[in-house]
Amino acid sequence: MREFIIGPQDDGRRLDRWISREMPALGMGQRQKYLRLKRFKIDGSAAQGDYRLQAGQHMQVYLNDECFEKPRREDPFLAHFKPQLRIVFEDEHLLLVDKKPGLMVHTDARGHEHTLLDHLRAYLYQQGAYDSTDPQSFAPALCNRIDRFTGGLVIAAKDEAALKAVNAKIRARQVRKFYLCIVHGAPDADSGLLESYLIKPQGAKKTLVCDGPQNGGKLARTRYRVLAQDRGLSLILCELLTGYTHQIRAQFAHAGLALLGDGQYGDPRRDQGFDQGYQALCAVGLVFDFPPDGGILSDYAKKAFCVSDVPFARRFFPNIPWRSALESAMLPQ
Repeated sequence: MREFIIGPQDDGRRLDRWISREMPALGMGQRQKYLRLKRFKIDGSAAQGDYRLQAGQHMQVYLNDECFEKPRREDPFLAHFKPQLRIVFEDEHLLLVDKKPGLMVHTDARGHEHTLLDHLRAYLYQQGAYDSTDPQSFAPALCNRIDRFTGGLVIAAKDEAALKAVNAKIRARQVRKFYLCIVHGAPDADSGLLESYLIKPQGAKKTLVCDGPQNGGKLARTRYRVLAQDRGLSLILCELLTGYTHQIRAQFAHAGLALLGDGQYGDPRRDQGFDQGYQALCAVGLVFDFPPDGGILSDYAKKAFCVSDVPFARRFFPNIPWRSALESAMLPQ
């Protein structure tokens, strides 16, 4: 049995029309049958279909739960789209995926389709965890973004509370981010810290790098460690201590160490012979670097996540254990 209180919007409405709206799974014949069987009562008394409801009345309905189910309107795109996700972690609040290089995270001004968000929404829609036809259903949202041709970890929130909580931790720099990259040349030191000021002019596609403070410049800091060198290339593990647009790509290029395959910040002539069609950069690891605080993210405190494979590292440095170096770097400081 379920009980309803008649609201002002239904004052004067016929009972049979209320049933038709609230219980669309019931056909007309079924509605008449259950009315005859006195399965609908108003303030404890059986009512007929032409009864006029009054605000504040209590209605008791004696039917099985499936009678109350409302058929979901189908979203043709999400229903038939075939999501392809490399899921690293998933629970009721968050979904961490390993994005493929070349896949945009969301639609840009040119209206690109089949973005990472499309894959996420289709995946959750087909699981019944998201309904695009219901304005009250929370649409999965990204907590971090990476460039189209950068691969690696992206955090997606399944509910608004998780989205706000993760975004707050990222702003507080309590989510550590690690990247693997290949650069042309080799740094002077096997490990160190890149510090420079970044400026992203309005409408510009490239980030400018300055060695000293500038108007509008933001101090960017990237910790790095060289893992291996071969054929004039260096495999480098980075940790972003700040997180600005194109930070790793721009800073290494400014230091004369442009990323392999980076057509925007590098020199295409140096890429000849390597057949690397996009920047060799991957977001390989994340650490939720905060203590349990009783909030929605308490269960994630101090947890670390990493990708299982980086194609460009496997191709150019097949025998280098970058994963063990990453796991060591992600240990609590």
